Amino acid sequence: MNTVAIAYFSGFGHTARFAAAVEEGAASVPGTRTHLVAVDALTEEDWLALDEADAIVFGSPTYLGDIAAKFKAFMEQTSGRWKNQEWNGKLAGGFVNSGAKSGDKLHALQSLNLFAAQHGMVWVSLGLLPGWNSSLASEFDLNRLGFWLGAAAQSNGDEGPEAAHPSDLATARHLGVRVAGQAARTRHLPQPAAA
Repeated sequence: MNTVAIAYFSGFGHTARFAAAVEEGAASVPGTRTHLVAVDALTEEDWLALDEADAIVFGSPTYLGDIAAKFKAFMEQTSGRWKNQEWNGKLAGGFVNSGAKSGDKLHALQSLNLFAAQHGMVWVSLGLLPGWNSSLASEFDLNRLGFWLGAAAQSNGDEGPEAAHPSDLATARHLGVRVAGQAARTRHLPQPAAA
């Protein structure tokens, strides 16, 4: 079995909805177990799930152009694991959400990507061409916001998580499938000898 953990913070429930979509996508890959981990309420069981996962997908709302402070607090809690490079070689991916169509989500994704790189993790990109970029395209295309590094979603500030855009939910599911698929492939590759 491959294990994919989805570590996220959600201030108002929107990002939690996208985390659930990432989990749904990952779980659809045969032989994959998943764990949803809310980083603002971590238990010892959650830490164990993160440590044992083959891949971790990180998710945060974008506040003031970067990840949320509570997600940053989680990042800082991993400093012992960083020092010992306990997550080195794991796969990683990321997703973000903001009220604006852009909302500087790329900067937030770059923060997640850099965090994974510092841990020695291997980043899995979204792997989708941008959607909704021609006169024949639709706002319901996958990757409607046109991101490459990870999944990006937009949520209206005056609506709850139940109003999540179908394209953004489908794009989050795609990310889960992609990360779980890469984890399955990686598990079957010969591992290099220790240096």
